[in-house]
Amino acid sequence: MKLNRIKVWLLVTVSGLLLVTPPIALVLDEPFYLTVIGRIMIFAIAALSLDLILGFGGMISLGHAAYLGIGAYAVGILSFYGINNAWLQLPVAIFGSAIVAFIIGIICLRTSGIYFIMITLAMTQLLYFLGISLETYGGDDGLPIDRSIFFEAFDLGDETNLYYLIFAFLVIITLFSWRLINSRFGVVIRGAQENEMRMHAIGFSTFRYKLLAFTIAGSMCGLSGFLYANLNEFVTPEYMHWFRSGEIMIMVLVGGMGTLFGPLFGAAAYLLFEEIISGWTEHWMVIFGPLLVLLVLFAKKGLWGFLPDRDQNDA
Repeated sequence: MKLNRIKVWLLVTVSGLLLVTPPIALVLDEPFYLTVIGRIMIFAIAALSLDLILGFGGMISLGHAAYLGIGAYAVGILSFYGINNAWLQLPVAIFGSAIVAFIIGIICLRTSGIYFIMITLAMTQLLYFLGISLETYGGDDGLPIDRSIFFEAFDLGDETNLYYLIFAFLVIITLFSWRLINSRFGVVIRGAQENEMRMHAIGFSTFRYKLLAFTIAGSMCGLSGFLYANLNEFVTPEYMHWFRSGEIMIMVLVGGMGTLFGPLFGAAAYLLFEEIISGWTEHWMVIFGPLLVLLVLFAKKGLWGFLPDRDQNDA
């Protein structure tokens, strides 16, 4: 997966802007910018995790938001009992999401096509209604929480600390995904998407590879849930609703399905569009819907696909 100079320049520029956002927000006395961009980076992680199985593995999951909710509730439930230690909350969020993804994957991956889509949707709704039934933890009303603490010098109650933690995790997850996609494991996953029967014929057990990819994607989304709960200082079953899964899928489609960096820009485009247009009208999706249709029809690689694949000198 090679990047030309334009794409490298764009990624470096965006990374630089993300790094200097906190001091700029401090100078402008606009901490709201940290919340908005922090939310974009969190959903960029969630979209990247979905693209791992959707864009590279061909697994169309309408239940990916379940892991976002599990990661968030790992923080919320522990915080409810006075446990704000992030060194405990973070592993619970990641491994809890991984375990649930593993169990769901064992069931769902025995099907394909529309059956796979519907089972992942059913699983998400099952967890959503489970969250509503947990009256002890707020039920449908949600649960306010305190932010996590890694250590005294890095309290996530400080907006700047939380922002840079989100940014650091975004960089780590992106690099991890880059390495994973370009590894032998990634080649098998992409091969299974193209022709699973041929992969079986040459000796690969695609079920195990797909199950592992499904589990990894779930754990990555669980990480985004941990960050999202801390950003909002609130958890609610709404995080697990199928509509949220649809939003994450839209981010992947807008940015570019099957591209590593596309979902990052897709999350930014979707959330910024929502933030700006919803200020004018609550029916912003009426505007966004036709734009999405045009993008899917004429730009199969999304926004990332508009950038050239090669430098002009190499053309």
